[in-house]
Amino acid sequence: VNILERKIRIGAVSYLNTKPLLFGLNEKHFSYPFQLTLDYPANLVKAIQEDKIDIGLLPVAAILQLENFQVVSKYCIGAFGEVGSVCLYSNVPIKDVKKVKLDYQSRTSVLLCKVLLKEFYHQNVDFVPAQTDEELLEFNEESASLVIGDRALRLNGKTKFRYDLALSWKEMTGLPFVFAVWVSKRNMSPEFIKSFDQAVGYGVQHVDQVVSAIGNIGVDLEV
Repeated sequence: VNILERKIRIGAVSYLNTKPLLFGLNEKHFSYPFQLTLDYPANLVKAIQEDKIDIGLLPVAAILQLENFQVVSKYCIGAFGEVGSVCLYSNVPIKDVKKVKLDYQSRTSVLLCKVLLKEFYHQNVDFVPAQTDEELLEFNEESASLVIGDRALRLNGKTKFRYDLALSWKEMTGLPFVFAVWVSKRNMSPEFIKSFDQAVGYGVQHVDQVVSAIGNIGVDLEV
């Protein structure tokens, strides 16, 4: 079946920071029919591998798992400095941390955390994959938790210490960090890519409209 003879299946992360990238699609600035799936990053990787979506906003580390792929937009989820939604939380200073519980929702953030602890903080710790949010929110005198997304925004200010990983990356390298990019395993035409890129870019260029729309639908940021 020609992909353009049916709805394009688009998958995006279900976090607040993705709203600008979806705004133009939902506001009819995209000229192709589509259906949108929202999920956390690890599930989107699985969906594109299993051909359940045509385009996915995928964590950059996951791209290494794809044999063939095409980046279909110049817009991404990235940060040059503090991001606020990818952080290491603890009730003790990082020099006293012995165990880090890792968020299950994104492989890229996990890899970034491991690199920073070794190369920037010079800490030798035990990494423990967490299976649930409840595990991530249990702190003791020697543990820290990597938490991403809206859950991180809700956690800000509720632990004694917070280490923003995008800010740490900038301090270490002087460079921005890219967390996720729009990827397809299919060979999309230049016309399609242009239309998609313009639609995705619309929300980035009209953030005030995005914020207003979020306020109107009442996004809940309470724990």
